[in-house]
Amino acid sequence: MTQHRGILSLHLVPGMRAFAAENASWLTVFQLPAYAPDLNPAEGIWSLLKRGVLANLAVADFRQLVRVVKRGLKKIQYRPHLVNGCLAETGLTLMHSVTVSSDITN
Repeated sequence: MTQHRGILSLHLVPGMRAFAAENASWLTVFQLPAYAPDLNPAEGIWSLLKRGVLANLAVADFRQLVRVVKRGLKKIQYRPHLVNGCLAETGLTLMHSVTVSSDITN
């Protein structure tokens, strides 16, 4: 891994650059700041967990913590409006591209 001005810059590694170039037909790469919680939907998910199942939690061991976090993530998974809200909070959007084959051989 290379360091660039104290920032982990895997996207600057020649192998990563080559991979992005080879897959440019379907892959779009955006360079984000090294630490940008306001652009990371996962930060919203962690916030939901910390205010929910992890609030005031004391666990006896790591396995118990893992069970609680998994249960909390499962609850969030079945409430898509929460996940969508975490994405919307970032201002980012998902772009869907549909590739339709015009080759009908059946």
